[in-house]
Amino acid sequence: MKTIFAGLSALGLALTGAAALSTPAAAQGEYRQKISNDMRKCAPGKGPAVRVTVSGIKSATGKVRVQLYRGTKAEWLAKGRWLNRIEVPARKGNMTFCVPVPASGSYAIAARHDANGNGETDIRQDGGAMSRNPSINIFNLGKPSVSKTRFNAGAGVSSIAIQMKYFS
Repeated sequence: MKTIFAGLSALGLALTGAAALSTPAAAQGEYRQKISNDMRKCAPGKGPAVRVTVSGIKSATGKVRVQLYRGTKAEWLAKGRWLNRIEVPARKGNMTFCVPVPASGSYAIAARHDANGNGETDIRQDGGAMSRNPSINIFNLGKPSVSKTRFNAGAGVSSIAIQMKYFS
């Protein structure tokens, strides 16, 4: 339980901390793009994009947020360094997202279920997930190394599946 608690806490802080920054849009450049979940961008022949299936969502309350990061140590879960964010009302079970990527390359995904929709990390309610489903424990405080979360996206549409984890 403590391992999941620490992991969700760090993931929640990273995802909410990124949202709290107030950098002007012009200075953001390619970072911090809030986009819709447009599944047409993951249709055959489209891309580059990643189709992300998030499983294990406990409830249809609150919101699910998916953020794309470059697959580098310097950018993985760094405040304000996410490239694209999709945030939608939660659905219990599985949800699928289409996350465009700037170009073929190495990326990592972080997802969060803000179960009560308050925009804060509530460890006993909220869930968290990361690409490649790394182990989250007290020693890495919920921020597994980028080598455990990054994946390669090609010119087309790549697909990944991640599992939402909860404290209880």
